[in-house]
Amino acid sequence: MKLLRSEVENKKVLVFGSGISGIGAVKLLEALEARVVLYDGNEKLQEEQIRKQLGTGSVCSIVLGELPKELISTLDLVVMSPGVPLDIPAVEQLRTAGIPIWGEVELAYQMGAGKVLAITGTNGKTTTTALLGEIMKADRAARNTYDEVYVVGNIGNAYTKEALSMKDTSCTVAEISSFQLETADTFRPDVSGILNITEDHLNRHHTMEEYIRVKELIAANQTKEDYCILNYEDPVLREFAAGCGATVVFFSSVQRLEQGIFLEDGKILLRTKDQELEIVDTKDLKLLGQHNYENVMAASAMAYYAGVPVEIIRRAVTEFKAVAHRIEFVDEIQGVAYYNDSKGTNPDAAIKGIQAMNRPTLLIGGGYDKESSYEEWIEAFDGKVKYLVLIGQTREKIQETAHACGFMNTILADNLEEAVNICAQKAQKGDAVLLSPACASWGQFDNYEQRGDKFKEYVGRLKAYK
Repeated sequence: MKLLRSEVENKKVLVFGSGISGIGAVKLLEALEARVVLYDGNEKLQEEQIRKQLGTGSVCSIVLGELPKELISTLDLVVMSPGVPLDIPAVEQLRTAGIPIWGEVELAYQMGAGKVLAITGTNGKTTTTALLGEIMKADRAARNTYDEVYVVGNIGNAYTKEALSMKDTSCTVAEISSFQLETADTFRPDVSGILNITEDHLNRHHTMEEYIRVKELIAANQTKEDYCILNYEDPVLREFAAGCGATVVFFSSVQRLEQGIFLEDGKILLRTKDQELEIVDTKDLKLLGQHNYENVMAASAMAYYAGVPVEIIRRAVTEFKAVAHRIEFVDEIQGVAYYNDSKGTNPDAAIKGIQAMNRPTLLIGGGYDKESSYEEWIEAFDGKVKYLVLIGQTREKIQETAHACGFMNTILADNLEEAVNICAQKAQKGDAVLLSPACASWGQFDNYEQRGDKFKEYVGRLKAYK
């Protein structure tokens, strides 16, 4: 059962983690006059820097390092930041004490209002969320359907930041990661979407079974009044559909569906019980690649079952451009095209990146090790990749895998700047240079956005030198 905003007043709440989500949660809770303690296990953090992020009006306590046992007994609620693993000793202490543990998304949902459209999946979340956000904003502009449309979550805008501004007449479009779903409780979107489930984050979830279970939690509280949009070509999701509590609508980029949304002869079509509607001709889209057609199908289906007319959906999807860091064209220098796909943080996403290339490609990969396997990625090169330039923690591991798969043109670089320069030296007119790492950015960069921005900066320097 959802809490009223007034019920949070004077509750003692521990916010666990001082990242973007944690800061957002503190601000929300303090606005509701809760007694807040911000805790982070990293004792090397500086309280002064954290206070700057919180702002001058914050009066919350800050605790760094070991979690005091005497504090635990005083708490009414814990709000977890998604970056904090749930199997560490401090979390176990809180759980053993019987304190309710929410995630940032659960807190925002409980304190928010209005219609909620939520998207998860291993790949394509950001593009689909951004596109759906634009569709819903176009609907608001055309028909005055909502007082405001909020695009939040793992897309870079904390859900908690916007929650208190939401009304019953608002619409929220949320990108939800597996980390955020772990701590969902009452979270119930009106329309949910699971785009795909492939191997990722096994360093956090440990097994594919657990990763799948967590992803499917997005629909756990939905009923037949709600809709869940699923990828028909994903066998895991086809199996999940049979027991899903929501009304399931499939999408497919491979085959015609009796009901659902599908790609046929270059057109995206939606079939209901009563009619067949053309959403868009793919030649009119600014997005490249089959994976993006799937993102368009998912966003379109979610919008349609949220009540948006087809003509508004069509106009919004044809106007939409690729989001930053996802097969983003950067520049062409001396006949060589440079693409930023820093959002390709796992092998499956990186496969989509290389599949979208229509030129001989010099590929930059490597980064933080999420315990992924890279064989399928290497095999997907399909003769397109001239050189694989590797950086980061995984560079030797990926090189070994590449050689075992028969791909020998690998080069190890010390950093991203060196990798860009190597590619520039070896590339010929008509080639492409693609940053699509198949790995997380951590260890070298704060996040994939910073990695992508640095790539664009280094490419810009190339142009200046030419």
